Amino acid sequence: MRKKNFFLLLVTLCLCIFAQAQMLSVYELSSPNGQLVLTVENGRVLQYSLSLEGRSVIHPSAICMTMQNGNIWGKNGEVVGTSTSSTSEKVYPVAGNYRELTDHYNELSLKFKDGYSVIFRMYNEGMAYRFCGNLPEQDSLIVVDEEASFNLADDPAVILPETTNFTAWELSNVLYEGISKIEEHKYGITPTLFTNKVQNVRVVVAESDLNNYPGMYLRKEDGKMKGYWATYPKTIEMGSWGNFITVVKERENYLARTAGNHAFPWRMAIVAKDDKELLTNEMIYLLAKPQQIKDTDWIRPGKATWEWWHCAILEKAPFPSGHQNLSTQMYKYYIDFASENKIPYLLVDAGWSNVFNHADLNKNIDIKEVIRYGKEKKVGVWLWTVAATLFQHPHCYLDSISKWGAVGVKIDFFDRDDAQIIPQYENLAKACAERHLMVDFHGCSKPTGLHRAYPNILSYEAMRCAECFKWDTTSNPDYQLQCIFARMLGGGIDYTPGSMRNSTLEKFKPIDPGLPSSLGTRSHELALFVVLSAPFACLCDSPDEYRKYPDILKYLAEVPTSWDQTIPLAACVGEYAVLAKQKGNTWYIGGLNAWGERTIQVDCSFLPQDKKYTIEIFQDKKRSNKNANLYEHKIMDTDNKNIIEMFMASGGGFVMVIREK
Repeated sequence: MRKKNFFLLLVTLCLCIFAQAQMLSVYELSSPNGQLVLTVENGRVLQYSLSLEGRSVIHPSAICMTMQNGNIWGKNGEVVGTSTSSTSEKVYPVAGNYRELTDHYNELSLKFKDGYSVIFRMYNEGMAYRFCGNLPEQDSLIVVDEEASFNLADDPAVILPETTNFTAWELSNVLYEGISKIEEHKYGITPTLFTNKVQNVRVVVAESDLNNYPGMYLRKEDGKMKGYWATYPKTIEMGSWGNFITVVKERENYLARTAGNHAFPWRMAIVAKDDKELLTNEMIYLLAKPQQIKDTDWIRPGKATWEWWHCAILEKAPFPSGHQNLSTQMYKYYIDFASENKIPYLLVDAGWSNVFNHADLNKNIDIKEVIRYGKEKKVGVWLWTVAATLFQHPHCYLDSISKWGAVGVKIDFFDRDDAQIIPQYENLAKACAERHLMVDFHGCSKPTGLHRAYPNILSYEAMRCAECFKWDTTSNPDYQLQCIFARMLGGGIDYTPGSMRNSTLEKFKPIDPGLPSSLGTRSHELALFVVLSAPFACLCDSPDEYRKYPDILKYLAEVPTSWDQTIPLAACVGEYAVLAKQKGNTWYIGGLNAWGERTIQVDCSFLPQDKKYTIEIFQDKKRSNKNANLYEHKIMDTDNKNIIEMFMASGGGFVMVIREK
């Protein structure tokens, strides 16, 4: 009897295994160069895995979306159609690190019986997937949960921009030796960078084309990193800073409500064998919605003079200065400086109007006259605004700002990325584009490629920038050398470099109000203009300070903010980065160093052969380790056969400007 029961049990088990095998469908998709292979398995659950040159980078990871009506996309799904395709096409960014990009990928689309599809794309630089609704547009989808798993191999180290809320993206990074060292339920913002020390591979988890859906965080659950999102707001009040930020007081039990044919965000894993690859990765941009603006001639990247960081303190001005003395005369002083040095813009920060009512103008500032005078001097004026004020009166105030002749707006204090606020980014970008206003998003969530659809968006904050020097040491060279390999993959950074008071960590002291200093050397500060992606770059220090250094002022006046091409020359996450960028016939090389001095070799072989060049160099001195203000400025000749040895002090850097003779 026992033998009979055992036999029946064995037969039943075999039948179950056979049935499960019959239900399981397996699909493979390779990157165009064949090095990355994505395996998709559809059975009881939909899951993917990713390998690089035959070795697993991401183990099988489940993905699904749960709807309020009980449907679960990605569980027990029946595939009713498949298609594959390959694409290679040119894309022409309006601003950024390249004049021309190639969008080259292989695609697999799985159509499921229950009214949805899942699309997978493989680039040479990584993989991405997204869910798409196949229902009529008028049908409503209410998403109550999503599972986006990233079961990364070999317990990789993590640079986690850790948080405890859904309201901040200017976060310090927490470094973990492995995912196993992170406490359960700890989470952080994306992009998040992982280091597989076994395979010597970097993986960045990110998202693209976020629309009508909350932004993705990564949280540790059951030993793995999984997506985590803010649920939809139920009750909102004005509060936080100055009582002009929308604050969520109560939330619904779902993530988002969308149309039946909604395309949900791309979930992506960028894979790099060489750290240099991360400095030029454009996957987030390429996966985003294509350009929605036909006429872009009015969109002109550039630098701006700006008063806020140095508290509008002007040592040489023949009138009272400082934030308490903002005036028409003061802003004309900034405009004159910009005009003299062919700096195209002035950013007028907070103080020109009532933050709740932009029609209630500061009586000491004739903002219309400031804008008129700027036009006369060929200097465009940008105006700072509060996001919540524009939400409530989008056309009223943008119409006025445009009518006065301003060229752009800095929109501040979003401080949310739930599904209610995310559409506002696009609504504002579109409204500004209709009025030929460029946009700088500040106090915003991390970028996910919206600047491709609306290239009038030139920069975003979403990291700890130069403003933090007023308060603490968090925006230091170590931090910068982490963020450029993760945060910068999303788009231009509103960092505001250009400090002419430079400090070592030992001597640094935060100052606010007053004249703050920056951490790192003078040459490091100059290199930020090259290494950082910043189509709209504000010069943080005062006209009087720059006039003390004619050689630096000439460089700052000339350095571009948008480029024809970019070549990474050397890089190590958290330690150093060297980038070469071309504009016309001129090349700029920027080198950034973290804490700890080093010497690096710059190979000029990327330059065209049989030509002679002049190189202008700003670099650290040996004594810059003690006095961060010290720098050396020199000019020398070179050709493409030269290898130049560059010393970088602790927190140091260098700039080379290469011109044909």
